[in-house]
Amino acid sequence: MPRTGFIYHSDFLKHDTGPSHPERPERLSYLWDQINSDVISSQLSFPKPEPIHPRWLTKIHSAEYVENVKAACGRGEIIYLDGDTPVSKDSFEVALLAAGAVHTAIDKIMEGELGNCFCAVRPPGHHAERDHAMGFCLFNNVALGAVYLLEEYKLNRVAIVDWDVHHGNGTQNAFYESDRVYYISLHQYPYYPGSGSYNQRGSRKGEGYTLNIPLSPGCDDSDYDLAFDKEIIPSLDDYKPEFILISAGFDAHRGDPLASMKLSDDAYFRFTQELKRIAEKYGKGRVVSVLEGGYDLGALVSSVKAHLRGLIESS
Repeated sequence: MPRTGFIYHSDFLKHDTGPSHPERPERLSYLWDQINSDVISSQLSFPKPEPIHPRWLTKIHSAEYVENVKAACGRGEIIYLDGDTPVSKDSFEVALLAAGAVHTAIDKIMEGELGNCFCAVRPPGHHAERDHAMGFCLFNNVALGAVYLLEEYKLNRVAIVDWDVHHGNGTQNAFYESDRVYYISLHQYPYYPGSGSYNQRGSRKGEGYTLNIPLSPGCDDSDYDLAFDKEIIPSLDDYKPEFILISAGFDAHRGDPLASMKLSDDAYFRFTQELKRIAEKYGKGRVVSVLEGGYDLGALVSSVKAHLRGLIESS
């Protein structure tokens, strides 16, 4: 039976965000050390990621924006593309590798080498818009994965489930008029970036193919479980996705410093198992999850371990 993949590369640490930025290299170095020294590592495969081919970037982002990011990194110092999003000399190449990790995971699954895969990448992606950076994000890793599935593998129904505590505005906007990508987000609301109200449902051909579940600050496992049981799982049963992508932010954990949600580690195990069951019903079990937020190192590690158990264990 194909194994669960875990994609990581030490080059992800080269994205230098400065000494006090919450999206810091230690997120991944500490996570890697803890996973690599845990018994769970014996149940994982570790494919090497390859950078995304630049031609794919302009499927989601404008050519001018891609060039602007490259030029900003070429200045060789830490500069901010917006109020939250720094880049440094290696950030462009690291961002290509982060997006490419998702394509690598998809290839390994579609070729039958892996059953599912978690991509431990940085910089994150779900806030990145077509023509500007936002919220620590440069290129939209998950959106670039979805368009790859549509165009390279000719799939017609891809679901993206975003459980990061922040709404994935960039991902929503990338597919807002498409019925081939069903975007689901449950997130703290009102909160950064301000989008993600329940009435944002898609438009034109995409009307009804965006599902936002805005949740009040302080929500816990029971509130999220209810959202999965009553809205997310029934809607996925209706959609019958051929592949599931997860924007796997772990900043709704009760230990995270940047938000006000109260999730436990076990919540991420349950979410994963439920999505895995949907994937097994309609998409041959194919799931790729991609790291977004999660800023307390201990909470990030324990949450990712729970998520990996959900990917590994039978649902």
